[in-house]
Amino acid sequence: MRLRALVFIALAIGMATLLGLVAWPDDLPTGAVHHPVTSAISVAVIGDSGSQSYQDKITFPPGSRERGGALRERTFQWTEVLVRLRGTEVDLGPWVRWGRLGLVAWLRDLIGLGGGRAPEKEDYLYNFANSGASCKHIMGERFGQRYRQVPRLLALMNEDPERWRRGVVVIAMGTNDWNGLLDVQARNPTAPEIRAAVDYCREQIELAIETIHAVHPSTRVLVVGGGNQADDPSTFNGYRSIGATANINHAVDEFDDALRSIAARDPKRVGFVDFGAWFKQRWGARRLNGVPAYRRVSIGSLQVSNTSGDGLENAWLSDGHAGTAMNALWAQYLIGRLREISGAQLTPISDEEVIRFVVGDEAPSRP
Repeated sequence: MRLRALVFIALAIGMATLLGLVAWPDDLPTGAVHHPVTSAISVAVIGDSGSQSYQDKITFPPGSRERGGALRERTFQWTEVLVRLRGTEVDLGPWVRWGRLGLVAWLRDLIGLGGGRAPEKEDYLYNFANSGASCKHIMGERFGQRYRQVPRLLALMNEDPERWRRGVVVIAMGTNDWNGLLDVQARNPTAPEIRAAVDYCREQIELAIETIHAVHPSTRVLVVGGGNQADDPSTFNGYRSIGATANINHAVDEFDDALRSIAARDPKRVGFVDFGAWFKQRWGARRLNGVPAYRRVSIGSLQVSNTSGDGLENAWLSDGHAGTAMNALWAQYLIGRLREISGAQLTPISDEEVIRFVVGDEAPSRP
């Protein structure tokens, strides 16, 4: 009798859970998915905190200093800069409050209901980047993986396939797999940990591209290379030797070459963006002996140095993420790469526009 009661309770709990998963709202506004198709190219983002919008008031509630610091209301991610400067030409979707808890999304995926975006955040519809993401979150193929960016983005793309005939998916992932290995890179750039990280990220990105192109063959994909963690101001007191510098550079080249090789196999549909080379061209690098030797970048009268802090004169925020100045310059560069890979007639972002955006009054505080 007791066994039957326990079975009944278990079934009741299971049914209640199932009904709860079916009914769990995701707050996606009506019409958001099927918003009008315009001449703008649709752009989606797979990534980590380097691509999640700063103006997200769910992940980063008002008063939080986790992202943006004291100037948060005027601190923008590169996606936010693109929309503000080229919102009529680049469509990342409407700004929405959307998503579910990771566990709920995973359980819904498990029973075939579709997880939607996870975790919940305020961001552009097609931006699936979330803070803390790593290469295992690109496809989320491991059992129990709550954050599966590409499969869930693909489900959204399938709702409105026409706009993705000339769309672009930007994949900017690997920082969280890579930066924690800086000590290993400095000692031995061919260490098993390095090889494992390179191989795994390459495999996941390759699988993501294959999965996207199986359903949307004309969609372009832009893969963003990793940066050099030794360029971060927090590391400046270390790695000051010829050997450490050479080893780190070698390891970074291995990572970027692996991603570059993905684009080389399908150059008409897949492109590679070398963030590290762009950063070096702008701010410079350490000397061969590892001593920091960075220069300032001029944005009008503003001199932006490779330092960290909440002021606009710093390339990085106090929390280590890119500041408004760096993101504006990166968006300026990226619009050119989007133009090349998509063939769309995107208007270049001029130096004058960057100056007005960063040090002027043109950037609004809300999306």
